Amino acid sequence: MDCSALRSLISRYCAGEENWVDNRTVYIGHKEPPPGAEAYIPQRYPDNRIVSSKYTFWNFVPKNLFEQFRRIANFYFLIIFLVQLIIDTPTSPITSGLPLFFVITVTAIKQGYEDWLRHKADNAINQCPVHIVQHGKVVRKQSRKLRVGDIVLVKEDETFPCDLIFLTSSRDDGTCFVTTASLDGESSHKTYYAVQDTKAFNTEKEVDTLRATIECEQPQPDLYKFVGRINIYQHRDEPIARPLGSENLLLRGATLKNTEYIYAVAIYTGMETKMALNYQSKSQKRSAVEKSMNAFLIVYLCILISKALINTVLKYVWQSDPNRDEPWYNEKTESERQRNLFLRAFTDFLAFMVLFNYIIPVSMYVTVEMQKFLGSYFITWDDEMFDEELGEGALVNTSDLNEELGQVEYVFTDKTGTLTENNMEFIECCVDGHVYIPHAICNGQILQGSSSIDMIDSSPGSGGKDREELFFRALCLCHTVQVKEEESVDGNKKGLQQCGKSSSVYISSSPDEVALVEGMKRLGFTYLRLKDSYMEILNREDEIERFELLEVLNFDSVRRRMSVIVRSSKGEHYLFCKGADSSIFPRVLSGKVDQVRARVEHNAVEGLRTLCVAYKVLSLEEYEEVCRMLNSAKLALQDRDKKLAEAYDAIEKDFVLLGATAVEDRLQDKAADTIESLHKAGMKVWVLTGDKMETAAATCYASKLFRRSTQILELTTKRTEEQSLHDVLFDLSKTVLRNHGSLTRDTFSGLSQDFQDYGLIIDGATLSSVMKPAEDSSSGNYKEIFLEICRNCSAVLCCRMAPLQKAQIVKLIKASKEHPITLAIGDGANDVSMILEAHVGIGIMGKEGRQAARNSDYAIPKFKHLKKMLLVHGHYYYIRIAELVQYFFYKNVCFIFPQFLYQFFCGFSQQPLYDTAYLTLYNISFTSLPILLYSLIEQHVNMDILKRDPSLYRDIAKNSLLRWRIFIYWTFLGVFDAMVFFFGAYFLFDNTTLTSNGQLMTANTHMMFGNWTFGTLVFTVLVFTVTLKLALDTHYWTWINHFVIWGSLLFYVIFSLLWGGIIWPFLNYQRMYYVFMQMLSSGPAWLGIILLITVSLLPDVLKKVICRQLWPTTTEQIQNAEKLYKGNLSEFTPLSSRQASKYKRSDGRNPHPRRSEHPSKKMMYTHWGGGDYCTFNSFFGFADNSRNSRASYSYSGSGLETSV
Repeated sequence: MDCSALRSLISRYCAGEENWVDNRTVYIGHKEPPPGAEAYIPQRYPDNRIVSSKYTFWNFVPKNLFEQFRRIANFYFLIIFLVQLIIDTPTSPITSGLPLFFVITVTAIKQGYEDWLRHKADNAINQCPVHIVQHGKVVRKQSRKLRVGDIVLVKEDETFPCDLIFLTSSRDDGTCFVTTASLDGESSHKTYYAVQDTKAFNTEKEVDTLRATIECEQPQPDLYKFVGRINIYQHRDEPIARPLGSENLLLRGATLKNTEYIYAVAIYTGMETKMALNYQSKSQKRSAVEKSMNAFLIVYLCILISKALINTVLKYVWQSDPNRDEPWYNEKTESERQRNLFLRAFTDFLAFMVLFNYIIPVSMYVTVEMQKFLGSYFITWDDEMFDEELGEGALVNTSDLNEELGQVEYVFTDKTGTLTENNMEFIECCVDGHVYIPHAICNGQILQGSSSIDMIDSSPGSGGKDREELFFRALCLCHTVQVKEEESVDGNKKGLQQCGKSSSVYISSSPDEVALVEGMKRLGFTYLRLKDSYMEILNREDEIERFELLEVLNFDSVRRRMSVIVRSSKGEHYLFCKGADSSIFPRVLSGKVDQVRARVEHNAVEGLRTLCVAYKVLSLEEYEEVCRMLNSAKLALQDRDKKLAEAYDAIEKDFVLLGATAVEDRLQDKAADTIESLHKAGMKVWVLTGDKMETAAATCYASKLFRRSTQILELTTKRTEEQSLHDVLFDLSKTVLRNHGSLTRDTFSGLSQDFQDYGLIIDGATLSSVMKPAEDSSSGNYKEIFLEICRNCSAVLCCRMAPLQKAQIVKLIKASKEHPITLAIGDGANDVSMILEAHVGIGIMGKEGRQAARNSDYAIPKFKHLKKMLLVHGHYYYIRIAELVQYFFYKNVCFIFPQFLYQFFCGFSQQPLYDTAYLTLYNISFTSLPILLYSLIEQHVNMDILKRDPSLYRDIAKNSLLRWRIFIYWTFLGVFDAMVFFFGAYFLFDNTTLTSNGQLMTANTHMMFGNWTFGTLVFTVLVFTVTLKLALDTHYWTWINHFVIWGSLLFYVIFSLLWGGIIWPFLNYQRMYYVFMQMLSSGPAWLGIILLITVSLLPDVLKKVICRQLWPTTTEQIQNAEKLYKGNLSEFTPLSSRQASKYKRSDGRNPHPRRSEHPSKKMMYTHWGGGDYCTFNSFFGFADNSRNSRASYSYSGSGLETSV
């Protein structure tokens, strides 16, 4: 088989030919070109299915098992289970196999259910109906069956099912209006253009006669770039070739607006659409707590191996004496004597590993999974996070990351629709220094009337009146607003019916333009319509003025302005221009520049979006020269954008300044308060947006991301054109490092007014240059310098970002040397990549579709809900799971260390200290429910305090409760308690005598005593101690705490009485018969149990009391205050001033007093009842609880009690 045949075979069955061809040829309607025109090469493309799920029916079991056995504990218990099956071990394989099987099954069911929901959502999208033109008729198909080359009919308000080239429209001018909210976050209407030679085809039959091919680039993720060419075959030999650009490309996910219908041809489908290419692949996110758990497990695995090794060595040292190795009552067989020494030693080593394996708590993973799954419901049940307008509350898509909400250091947020409502309102305009404010308060005076105007300085003269009207006309003409004669239109619109008799609605590609035109209407000049290239205006005298629209010089982010050229009814040619002050002022020759500049700066400080307006009159010769320059640039096929930019630059100059406008983009409710709280909690907030720089910067000021004292540093295309990127980065680096070193979390959260903080603004183009690897090694690594600058800035704004660039920024910060925990929040499909890349992804259920909410880990109705989610829920989740992890390791050390000590007293014979039932049920039943409940409902501080004092969030930052120092403390506490249990029991019952019936009896307690009695005594003290330790750590008591804690202890007692008080016919041994009752029949045994429990708990209690008095944390100070004021701490302000002189906050400053939000203490889980902070009153406040696990146990050893 030759190479070409092999290649065609691979292309047919594998990835498709497009993977190795630079461009693709699409045959419109699947029609072949005329014979002899060009070779017909059919290419295979993927279908239109979208896949966001992780598993399929076939790969779920192997893929899920692989991911689960990547966990150290799961893999370890699998090995232990196999060892127990292979060799003769002291405990049954069930003791390891059953918990492991339970863990794997529960986790698989949970992850399978979550993925099933994703499959369900994908199917809903893939089975949506679409209309396709086939054989001159419109056919309805499912979206997934759409193919490249199909001609698609899309009607108004429908979403484009794939990436399409626009062929023809219901509008005569061959345009259509589209909202791209789910793509770039902008819910404004954008204008797209049909191919000039196909816009005359208006029906499906006409469209079906079209014979053409499209040559275009292979799929790539840049939303704003497209290069292609359409070849239209008519009756002549040579086809007509027309260039295609991004203005002809309709992207999947965008919605058709204000256009009855369009016909378009599919060029990219399914996972090759630009939107799908901007999705990040779904990867398993792992929390910092889980990583800590894995690290701790490795330490305990090393301890386990050390124990087994020590015992194995000591066993053979012990057995070096023949009398000990082979006593007269236990002689070895010949085969046992001849067995290889190393093989015997290895088998013994494995047996010790099995005996001590309970130090690795497999049940911890079960409890953690249950805690995460059940705990996630508290977010969905939270009434404060329910939005009445949407009728929805918060959603949890994955519960694996609950505790990560309490560890966030960087917040990356979208702007439009996330921070703002995307609802513009005209505020004021300034003409030659005179300020006009409709329907507002100005200088303390309330303006009356529907079109009241206030001149701040003085009324203009007759010449000023002409300038004023020219300014209003300029704003009524210099825009791309469309007028729709309907009352109900989606998107950015302002109903004219609100201000007049007309029922028309304004629609535009920019929400600012709608606000400006609507503002002009309120000031007396109404834009009516654009008809046959004539723009009509209704002036104050109710006269209609008509201007012929000759040219539109569209807005772009580099020029930052737009212009129109119009001809008045008198034949005069005007060039009107509006744009950012920085792009207008340098091009102005005359006008009241200083007055207007002062007003613009004043409005910018107020966080308003400002635009300047200028004009010039063109003579007929100048106009003809302008037309010649523009036509020459538009017809160029090479470097068209560059030539247009040069033409615009030559045309837009020598202006006369008219004035400026101010528009407000309203922030979402409490967005500024939320950002301020996040700052105080020590988080750095970055805004990543596709919007232009000035707009985004204004929002950042309004939302308190940038303060008035913030020094703004720019790293933008404009600056890198003047200087090299290398020089700009080093200049910025010197600036930020001159005043201070790296901005730490604590100093950052305590920024004062006199502290010089910096804000960085960077755009997408410059970010691409920064991220690009340096060609010249001497120029250094730009990424590191960029990161150093960002670390020293209190806030960063990234504008003009493509979706993939947002993800790159998040990835860059994640990979920095501090490895901070990141959170991304957004509301559109353009935010999905960022949401998937961050450690925690949060989607907002906004107006821009549900892609972000569907692909996120959590979804909330509004940005303001982020405050409670992090500062309250995140805080609680983290402290709960941190206690859970440390407590599990502690109770397992207490459990298994006496077993290790016991081997020194039984000749290292692998004799278990505890009965098999106790070994199996210790983690499953006796001690599991109290810690599970603690990890679900514990509230160490009242939630109102957490919301009011965000700085408490810093007490748990950087995984502070799971650091090695605390882990080692818990481990040593466990070892101490274990030694108290073992040696306390050993010395209390040291002297034994032989009774007449051959049983051992203790001399001082007169109790029958043997190895099972001894083990049961140790186990009883153990269960009571670890349960009461948790009771001492509990701050938030409810009836259910009491029921579970005391119920667990009661269950242990009842189980032991039953287990030892009945002859069980299904068991082949009865070694525990009457042991527990015999032990409790002795009064000194009761005293010993109480004494040992007290001694075990005493050091931890003393340590806590001393530390709370001498070195209290902020949280502990608040706990003491809350206890003192019996839960009504919110009545007493300031919160931490009680001991302000004695205790200082960790950041060295005193908190500001805050007014109480509510005088009463709120309880988080109302359906579980209340209960103030208290400690337990009695050891034995028992309540019934019957969580019993029915399982059979086997044991290979002797059924008789042997002497200790």
